[in-house]
Amino acid sequence: MMFREGQRPYVIAEIGANHNGDLALARELIDSAKALGADSAKFQSWDINLFSKKVYEDNYFLSDDYRNRTDYTLKKIVNEFAVTRAELGELAAYCTKAGIDFASTPFAEDQVEPLVTFGAPFVKIASMDVTNDRLLRVAAETSLPVLLSTGMAELGEIDRALAILVQAKAKEIVLLHCVAIYPTPPSELNLRNITMLRNQFGYAVGFSDHSVGVEASIAATALGAVVIEKHFTLNNNMFGWDHKMSADPKTLGDMIKGIQLAHSMLGSDQRRIGPTELLQRQSYRRSVVAARDIRAGEKIGADNTVYRRPGTGLDPSLFHLVNGGTALRDIPYDTMISLNDVVVADRQ
Repeated sequence: MMFREGQRPYVIAEIGANHNGDLALARELIDSAKALGADSAKFQSWDINLFSKKVYEDNYFLSDDYRNRTDYTLKKIVNEFAVTRAELGELAAYCTKAGIDFASTPFAEDQVEPLVTFGAPFVKIASMDVTNDRLLRVAAETSLPVLLSTGMAELGEIDRALAILVQAKAKEIVLLHCVAIYPTPPSELNLRNITMLRNQFGYAVGFSDHSVGVEASIAATALGAVVIEKHFTLNNNMFGWDHKMSADPKTLGDMIKGIQLAHSMLGSDQRRIGPTELLQRQSYRRSVVAARDIRAGEKIGADNTVYRRPGTGLDPSLFHLVNGGTALRDIPYDTMISLNDVVVADRQ
C-alpha cells in the first residue's frame, strides 16, 4: 500500500490553479515544493465545462464576484487558468525531472486517463464530487489509490461513495478529512473527525488543510493522518482564487518541518525502554540502603533501611526478599543492602 498508518504523512503541495495559467510560474511552484520537502505537486484538471451556462451568465464564483468587475468575467478567468492535457503532460515531465510526484485532481471522467498516462501515483477526488458516481467509478477502475476528500459530506454520503469505489474494485482508498471553508477558522476544523472516520469506516485517513498556518496539519499528524494536503503559492498577494488562503514557501516549509518533527515524536506504540533511558533509570531510581549502622545478626526491617538513589542496588520492589531477614555481616550506614548480606528463614 502507498499510504500506511504509522508512516510519515505524505505531503501534497496543492498548487491547484495558483499558477494562474502560466507554465513558467507552475514550474517555479514545482521547484519550490520540492525544495521545501513536499512529496507531491498537485494541480487541478478542470476546464470550461466545470460550470453550467447559468453560472457563467450569473458571473459569480465564491468570494470573487465577477459581476462587479470590469477586467475579468468568470468565463475568461476559467479559460485562462485551465490546464490543457498537453500542458499537464509538460508539468508531469517537469515534476519527474525535479524529483517530485506529479498529481492533478480530475473533475470529469475524461480527465482521469491523462493522470494514468502521465504517471500520477494516485487520483484525488475533490469534496464536491463525493456524490459523483461516474467519476468515482472511473477513478477506482484505474487501480491507482483513490484519495476521497470528505468536505461537506454526511456520513451516509461517504459510506455510499466508498461502496461505489469498492464495487468498482478500487485497490486502495484513503479518506481525507476536510472542511470546505476557505480559509477554515480553527473552531470549525473538527480534527477529531480524523479518528472518527478511521474508526467508522476502517480506512486510512488524511487531512486536506484549508486553515491558515501550520498548527492544524501538525495536530493532524499527531492524530495519525497519513496524508496532508495544503494549498501552496509563492505569494499570498497574487491575483487568483486561492492565493490568500494558501501557504507561502515559509509557511509550507515550517509546516513540513513540524510534520516531520511531530511524526518522529510519535515513535512506536510498542512499550520500549531505550538504552539512554535505561542509564537514566539506574541513576534516577532508588536502592535499599542501611538507614544506620546495622550489626551482624540484626533483623532487617523498615526501621533500619531507607530507599536512596542511585538504582544500581536492590530495587525497593524487592525489599520483601530481605525484610525480616538477618544481617550476615556488619552493614555500615548508607551502604546498599544486597541479597548476599542477609539470610531469610524461608530461603535457608
